[in-house]
Amino acid sequence: MRPLVRQSIGLDSPPPAYGESLLTATVVVCTRHRATFLRKCLEGIAGLEHAPDEVIVVDNSSGDRETENIAREFGAVYAVEPKQGLSRARNRGLAESHFEIVAYLDDDATPDIHWLGFMLEPFKDPQVTTVTGRIVTPQSRIGNSARQTTRSLCSKDPEWFGIATFGGLGLGSNMAFRREACAGRKIFDERLGRGAPFEIAEENYAFAFLLSQGHTAVYLPDAVVFHPAQKPPDIQQEARNSIVFSMLLFAEFPGHRLDLLRFLYRRLRHKPLTWPRDSPDPGEIITSGWRVLLAASFSAALLFFRTRKPRD
Repeated sequence: MRPLVRQSIGLDSPPPAYGESLLTATVVVCTRHRATFLRKCLEGIAGLEHAPDEVIVVDNSSGDRETENIAREFGAVYAVEPKQGLSRARNRGLAESHFEIVAYLDDDATPDIHWLGFMLEPFKDPQVTTVTGRIVTPQSRIGNSARQTTRSLCSKDPEWFGIATFGGLGLGSNMAFRREACAGRKIFDERLGRGAPFEIAEENYAFAFLLSQGHTAVYLPDAVVFHPAQKPPDIQQEARNSIVFSMLLFAEFPGHRLDLLRFLYRRLRHKPLTWPRDSPDPGEIITSGWRVLLAASFSAALLFFRTRKPRD
């Protein structure tokens, strides 16, 4: 086995001391034909200061021997989800888990050595069902981020719906859920995410769903994962994905349609957000030009109405 990757950003204080009362945890890594990335991710998990009770590698393919061998090498459970789609893989990982907290990492992400200890701490509050952390990329500056303060969010916040659904709560490459709150449910809408018809925001849907049930979410900047730079998105494709996501939210959260329209109207008018965010701004997409907007709206409408059938 290669040497463990033990990355740390040199936080001023480590996580609280681990005691017998600390919750148990599963770490899920979803992957598809990316053995090199997967190995580095699992090396990072193996180097965590607080080891998870279980690691599950979900292979979102018909099965890959190299992926399986790497998972077995690191003592991970290997599960195959043959139907393509990141949400399907994430739901499979949740269904396969056996411990109280289920944390997710992207296969190309590497956790800070203190990551899991920090992620588990907010779950000591029984109202908390969702925790997200900070993502550090080569372009980001450690110690100079607009999102350096811990914040909690629940449905009593008048802006909670926009915060949860449009990137104000964190991203899916660094998130965790209380398994009991998700039991028996597919919290990731399988029309969303990479490899699905709507290639966007499956984590945001999950955040909004759990918050709508009266739970609390926490963003914790000390819980850090390292992530490589991503390619700049194609603006028309990104616009289509964002528009179709808004259409899905309008259909799936009827009690919050006014909140959604208010948020989009504010962005259309170039009004700044009152909260920091991590994902592409729908305001930039909405104001990107009428040709882009018209073409994206047309393709989004076609895509949405083609996928209105009940989910399996």
